[in-house]
Amino acid sequence: MEAALLGLCNWSTLGVCAALKLPQISAVLAARSARGLSLPSLLLELAGFLVFLRYQCYYGYPPLTYLEYPILIAQDVILLLCIFHFNGNVKQATPYIAVLVSSWFVLALQKWIIDLAMNLCTFISVASKFAQLQCLWKTRDSGTVSALTWSLSSYTCAILLRFVIMLALNIWVTVTVLRYRKTAIKAE
Repeated sequence: MEAALLGLCNWSTLGVCAALKLPQISAVLAARSARGLSLPSLLLELAGFLVFLRYQCYYGYPPLTYLEYPILIAQDVILLLCIFHFNGNVKQATPYIAVLVSSWFVLALQKWIIDLAMNLCTFISVASKFAQLQCLWKTRDSGTVSALTWSLSSYTCAILLRFVIMLALNIWVTVTVLRYRKTAIKAE
């Protein structure tokens, strides 16, 4: 039963990721504006997705475990081009795309580089969210930011909530075991 539920979660996450940025891209195209979107947030998100994908490929994980990342990267690149297009200069995207492409190769030069990058991914992801929040707080205008895209993104993270809860409970059990182990040693 749990394997079936996990499979359903994996496929539903993949399905949501396949369409995750489409509402955002649609909103930007319809408004012909990228107002409210944070370029630093998008670039950090792209970097995080790239590291996750490269890490999975580097260590030979099965494609089904990382299939959503190429889809997300493609959607983010389209969104990046939309931002530069509506801000007036698509050519300004070239250095950013060049850095992302070259990063693919740099990440795999040494094992420690990909491992370090992967360890930094949580911070990169958090920084991405804070960059978007900072943009919204500064302008007090959500512009063309898609609430549906952010809701779908929340769904993909909510699936992981089970693992966070299990992590917290496992840590709690471990601490309790260690606490009572010390008590048992003192009693002897």
